[in-house]
Amino acid sequence: MARATRGENVPETARLAGAVALVTGGSRGIGRAIAIKLASLGAAVAICGRDEKSLRESEGFLRAASNGDGRFAAVKADVTQEDQVEELVSTVAGSLGNITILVNNAGIGLFGPAHEKSSADWDRVMATNLKSVFLASRAVAPSMIQRGGGDIINISSLAGKNTFAGGGIYCASKWGLQGLSGCMAEDLRGYGIRVSVICPGTVATEFSGSGRGSKDPAKMLQAEDVAHAVAMVAAQGPTSFISEVQMRPVKKP
Repeated sequence: MARATRGENVPETARLAGAVALVTGGSRGIGRAIAIKLASLGAAVAICGRDEKSLRESEGFLRAASNGDGRFAAVKADVTQEDQVEELVSTVAGSLGNITILVNNAGIGLFGPAHEKSSADWDRVMATNLKSVFLASRAVAPSMIQRGGGDIINISSLAGKNTFAGGGIYCASKWGLQGLSGCMAEDLRGYGIRVSVICPGTVATEFSGSGRGSKDPAKMLQAEDVAHAVAMVAAQGPTSFISEVQMRPVKKP
């Protein structure tokens, strides 16, 4: 089972040498930043998304980050669909090798009073923010169990630990993700698989402008901050287990 390369003499660009990472929702924002960071540390990285143009743009960034070694892939897939998730994991394994790091990053936000939302709104958020994590994690778990290790890193939110007006559906999805992550961690740790959850506050991306009011982007977390946290979790020592990371900006937005 390939984990992060360690030692004082290991260059930064080889800390994740031998790892194969899949980042869902990796074609933009936080997901793109995570994919670029993991590639820069030596991992072979696959991203998925639903927008072909964004995937091709992100593919260019991955090519640069991976020093032109060709160890990257960009696959169009809807991670709310079981058959597409299974095909995605199979495609990545066939081109890059078995996935050793899964970053469940795909997510959407619909905000406003819960009593004003439709059942379609509920289904869309839950499918993207929660069901996709279940589907992708289930798809990679068998090979991780067989190899005796792996990292599943779920991108949650401080909204999974706090409530706010207008956040009913979104908070419900992220609170659910917290529970799923904790239970998966207990289910899989005996196989050497670590399940971690990262809970950032508001991050300055397109997502942050999706209906929660205006904040100063300069006082928000940046996508690269979340990517740094993911890299820290993925590159931790083989006997340690960082189960949760909470992230806040130094200055309140």
